[in-house]
Amino acid sequence: MLLPHQPLQEAAVPSPRIAPRDQAGPWHSEAVCRRDEAGLFFAPSKEPTAARLSREEAAKRVCARCPVMVECREHALLQPEPYGVWGGLTAAERRVVLARRRRRDAELQRSTRIAAAG
Repeated sequence: MLLPHQPLQEAAVPSPRIAPRDQAGPWHSEAVCRRDEAGLFFAPSKEPTAARLSREEAAKRVCARCPVMVECREHALLQPEPYGVWGGLTAAERRVVLARRRRRDAELQRSTRIAAAG
């Protein structure tokens, strides 16, 4: 469990599960959020809705200027990370993206089967 006072570099980026970006090192070493507190990216328990929305927007602004935002987002989608803002997306937004990907993949498989049968 992540606590709001834990730095993101220690709490939110579990290095054993992350694939290297290139020979220079893993993608998260270039993440802008490494300088921010995890509390910005992860909700405290029982956070009021208005506070959550404000905090998430602030986290997304950090993500928007990050050079590894796409890698971070893909990491969170592939794991999948169930909590927090990753790659500019909240957990709920990532669930939507994953559902869309599953539907797209199912449509592609269906189209492939129809084409092979026809």
